[in-house]
Formats: sequence, C-alpha cells, structure tokens
Amino acid sequence: MKILENVIANKTLLFTDASSGATTPVGTLYRSLGLNPVEKGLIFLYNDNQLSSVEVLLNFYGTAHAIAVLGQKLHPEFKERLEAEYRPKYIFDPSRDEVQGYELKEFSETVKIFAKKDYKSEVVIHPEIKILLSTSGTTGIPKLVKLSDENLYQNAISILQYMPILETDVVPFNVPINFVYGFSIFTTNCMRAGRIVCTDKDIMQKAFWDEMEEYGYSTLGGVPYLYENLNRIGFFRKDSTSLRYMTHTGGVINAELRKTIFSYCHEFDKQFFAQYGQTEAGGRMAYLTTDGLLEEETSIGTPVYGGSFQIDPETDELLFLHSSISGGYANKLEDLSTYEQPKFLHTGDTGRRGQNGLYYITGRIKRIMKLFGIRLNLDEVEFILKNELEGNTVVCLNGNDKKIIVLYDNKEIDPQIITETIKNKLRINPQYVRTEHIESFPLSQNGKINYPLLQNLQHEKI
Repeated sequence: MKILENVIANKTLLFTDASSGATTPVGTLYRSLGLNPVEKGLIFLYNDNQLSSVEVLLNFYGTAHAIAVLGQKLHPEFKERLEAEYRPKYIFDPSRDEVQGYELKEFSETVKIFAKKDYKSEVVIHPEIKILLSTSGTTGIPKLVKLSDENLYQNAISILQYMPILETDVVPFNVPINFVYGFSIFTTNCMRAGRIVCTDKDIMQKAFWDEMEEYGYSTLGGVPYLYENLNRIGFFRKDSTSLRYMTHTGGVINAELRKTIFSYCHEFDKQFFAQYGQTEAGGRMAYLTTDGLLEEETSIGTPVYGGSFQIDPETDELLFLHSSISGGYANKLEDLSTYEQPKFLHTGDTGRRGQNGLYYITGRIKRIMKLFGIRLNLDEVEFILKNELEGNTVVCLNGNDKKIIVLYDNKEIDPQIITETIKNKLRINPQYVRTEHIESFPLSQNGKINYPLLQNLQHEKI
C-alpha cells in the first residue's frame, strides 16, 4: 500500500482535533483496530473529516478492504438505497445509532463500526480496488469511481512535484475527503506536511478563521465559488501571515478575480495554484502557477508530472493520459469484481492547446445548446458575464434551446446589464434571454454549484 507506506513514513505527521486541541501522531492512529489484513470486503465510510474518520480510513487502508468514502450528511433514505445496492460488510457512520441488519462493534475507545449480521461474501472484489468515490450529488444511486492504491499514489507523486508542501506546514482538513480534491489534499499533505487539523468548520464561518489564527494554517483550498465569496468579504485586502499558498479546482475563475488574487499574491508573497482534475484520474490533472493568472483567457496550464493531454480531432474533446486513470465505474455491487484501466480518460471537456504550450478548456460537451440552430457554449456565456459583472456569480442554463436562462444571487445587479451584455457580445436578441434572481445557489456535496439541480428546476418552470 504505497499511499499508506508514505503516510506512515512521515514520522513527524500529527493530527489535531480543532475543537479540543488534542494532538495524535499518525503512528498512534494506525493499526489500533485489530483488523484482518488479508480480508477483502467493502466498508462504507461516511466521512465527517474528524479524527475518528481518519483513524478508520488509515486502518482499513492497511487491509485488503475496499473503502467507499461517502459524505456523512447524505440523506438517510439515500444511505439506505446505497446500502441495499452494495450490501457492505462494515459501515462507519457516527450520525446513526443503529443500522438495520447491522450490529455496532467497538474497535477502539473512539471508533465504533456497524458490522453486518451473518455476513456472506456475494462478490469477489477485484484486488486493485482500494477507494471508491462518488461522481454525483445527493439523489439517485451514484456512479462510484474505482480507484487503486497505485492510481492514488501516482497522482500524489505527480502533485508533489509542483506543490510547495513543507514538513512544517499546518493544513486545515476542511475540504470534504469524499470529494476527490479533498482526498488528494489529504494524501499529499499526509505524505509531506507536518500537521493536519481536523475541523468541521466551513471556510465562510468566523470559527474557521479563529482556528486559522490559533493553529497558523499554511494553505487554503477551494472551488471558484469559495474564492468569489472570499473576495466579497474582503479577504484579499489584507495579509494572513501564516498563509503561504492557496489551491483551487472545480471550474473557471473569472478574469477580475484572477487579477485580484494575482495582486494579493505579489503584494503579500503568496502562491496560488489553479488546478484542473476529475475523480476518474484520482484528483488533479493539470496546474497553473500564480503568474498564469494573468493569461488573457482562462488556462488550466500544463499536465501534471507523468501525464499528457491530447485533443480529439473530431470532437475537440480533451483526452488525458496518466497512470492515475481509474479502473472504471461501479453502479452496483457486482461491478466491483472488475477493474479495467483505459489508455485515455475522456474528460467530457472541449479544449485546445495554445501556442504557449498551455491548455485551455473551451466548454463542456453537455453544456452546449443550440439557440435556433446556432451552437452556443453556456460556459463561455457565463465567463463573459462574470467578467462584465466584475466577478459576481452567475449561472447560465439551457431553456429548451429557445432561451438562455441566467440566474444571479446579488440583488444589486441590474438584469438589463446581463441582457445587454449578451446582446452586444454575442449578437443575441434580449427576447431570447431570461434573467432570474435567486437567493442562493444550491451546492453539491463537493461545494460546487449544483448545475443539474438548477437545470431540472428550470425544466419544471418551462
């Protein structure tokens, strides 16, 4: 288990509970549960990023078990559907007192795990499968991405080639680990950093910033929506002395905000890494350093160490090559018997390579609409509007190929500016644009704006 070996090899690594301040060396957390190392079953780990979740993850990682890392805040009915479909041997879920068909077993003073009564192995789980991460939100049975230890290790090693992690770093464990970005932050920092602070505080809560001052966080990570909110509260106007670098993934940062972040980094000697990644490749696939923020267009930068991109000549789809590409999807228990790693990862994004060698995302294949026969990239429309509105958050949706629907959450925005911008920049008549104010954008489990939910709600209105 290369990931675990490298984590355990980091002898100085400490885990701290943010609320109590209690600190535990990584060596104390690992091998405290007395598990059979060669048994191959399935555990559902409903994570809350707390120390007990880390303890369960590390100890089960050291066995042959496959671990489905899921969000603890999933709806109870959704959990029941997942459990009925996959019938895991073990369930770790501190939010529940009982699970039908399971008995609660105490593995340590801090860890209690539900074990299936009269468990019988129904499927021989493929030996390469180590971690399962969901690609969808909170409704329906999600596709689980089948990741091996080698996938995760190769991705972590690639990231460590450019990420400036130091053994003195103090890292907030605030990005959910059931989101591949959070899992990647966890593995890379466990392999090299000095302290991981387990916190249940959101980065937009005052309590998080109190903890940052107390523990001296070295880094922050988040999706574009988080940085848009940080800009709103004036974060980039003053220095945070302990902070050395920030990371981002999960979509485009608009031009005005990129300039703001660039100025902040140069004024206060920080680094910023804009990154591009997908669950199917174990985390991060490309990165852009601070200076790249001033590119005229939004670039994803260059592929991570050991990886490369190709552009499909027929569809313009961006293809990724790397040893971190996963072994496929699971929709049911029986799918865990196979692991088939493709040569290319079809990203679903359209892209191009610039003359400067950098790669650019031009849109999503599924985010293309035809407005009266005219092909329109909704991501591009969104990007244009965000630049015109000085970084305010907007969402563009497809109104049955008859209208562009633009949602915005800032009441001070004049909707006429939106329609006029689309008219002037894209030559689209305002009668084919519908604007709507929304109190707040719904977020998915990984903190991104929930586009599928918003699109479905709009379909109901049409």
